[in-house]
Amino acid sequence: MCKIATLFLCGTITLHKEYVILARKESSRMANRVLIIGAGGVGRVVAFKCAQHRDIFNEITFASRTKAKCDAIVSDIYAKGFSEPIRTAAVDADNVSELVALINNVKPNLVIHVALPYQDLTIMDACLETGVHYLDTANYEHPDNPHFCYAPQWKYHERFEKAGLLALLGSGFDPGVTNVYVAHAKKHHFNRMDTVDIIDCNAGDHGYPFATNFNPEINIREVTAKGRYYENGAWHETEPLSVKKVFDFPDGIGPKDMYLLYHEEMESLVKHFPEVRRMRFWMTFGQSYLTHLKVLENVGMTRIDPVMYEGREIVPLQFLKHMLPDPASLGPRTKGKTCIGCWITGKAKPPSVSPYYVYNVCDHEECYAETGAQAVSFTTGVPAALGAKLILSGQWSGCGVFNMEQFDPDPFMAEIGGWGLPWAETFPTHDEIGIVS
Repeated sequence: MCKIATLFLCGTITLHKEYVILARKESSRMANRVLIIGAGGVGRVVAFKCAQHRDIFNEITFASRTKAKCDAIVSDIYAKGFSEPIRTAAVDADNVSELVALINNVKPNLVIHVALPYQDLTIMDACLETGVHYLDTANYEHPDNPHFCYAPQWKYHERFEKAGLLALLGSGFDPGVTNVYVAHAKKHHFNRMDTVDIIDCNAGDHGYPFATNFNPEINIREVTAKGRYYENGAWHETEPLSVKKVFDFPDGIGPKDMYLLYHEEMESLVKHFPEVRRMRFWMTFGQSYLTHLKVLENVGMTRIDPVMYEGREIVPLQFLKHMLPDPASLGPRTKGKTCIGCWITGKAKPPSVSPYYVYNVCDHEECYAETGAQAVSFTTGVPAALGAKLILSGQWSGCGVFNMEQFDPDPFMAEIGGWGLPWAETFPTHDEIGIVS
């Protein structure tokens, strides 16, 4: 994007009328180019969604460490009748110089990062060096420290602001859509929000004794970490998976066990909505998953520190990831639904009442039929593509590093259903989530 158009998008300068017209004409002549990095299940969905909206994503380049993965996904996109060309490339997302070379070659307006959260900072560095906007779906995590925290990325705010660039963090479902749900609730339903509970249910069945629905290394690190919740201005820790409730999920899913975890969107939400007195995150797990996980933990297979094996160092969790089914392969096997939403209480704006529950239900088989991915990948990839669209269209704009809830929720909520993730809202008659503590 040219410098005039970038500054105009960010709203950081005042232009005379003729320069505004020039900027708009220049912007209209320019193709919207996106570079998608990461060819897992989420990358597949993002590539499909961008291909379905070529009026916005005029030129698409799809890159991964293994170019053949991108080529295979692009072949599937073409087979669905989307025939406009998509470029593919190989890149090591841990290597800033490789990223810079690829970005300079592609000249995208925006990088959509859906690779590993370990690579957030290298890709942000490359975007700063090349003058390109940035979007991701998960906060940075160091490979040797399973600690989920936005602070390393928030530190980039001034650098992106000075560069006239926008970095959108956490444009998946949770984080992402859940953040927008909270912003929507505040704007339209609450004068004051007191409690927010984010509830994530995957009621799908892939038929394996044990498998994870997204990257096993990231999933297991997240689940085996201590739980945390926010209450009365402080964070409180719990032992892993020690706090359980049963929630009766809508759309025929029914009662499921859900466990208190720490999840990254809480960190940004309590920052941007300081009125919230308590915030928690819950995720459902079946007993088979928990039993297998406990055994693996007991025998040391979830460790992230290196151990010596036959004269060489290996990381047990990385070895376990190699042995488990690839999450991208679960699509054709998985049946059932996901349900993710927010349960919010507080002082409602009439005629709204408290509590308020806003959620999405997604069907695994329908997601696979459309994109070749199961619903966990679908629910993450669709918001990433829509977030990219809102940036490229100028509906979400600014200079610096932002979380989803900092933007107007209305454009997102108006479009997300048409992109494949319809939402529903209800006003339950009972105040507390769960039917059994």
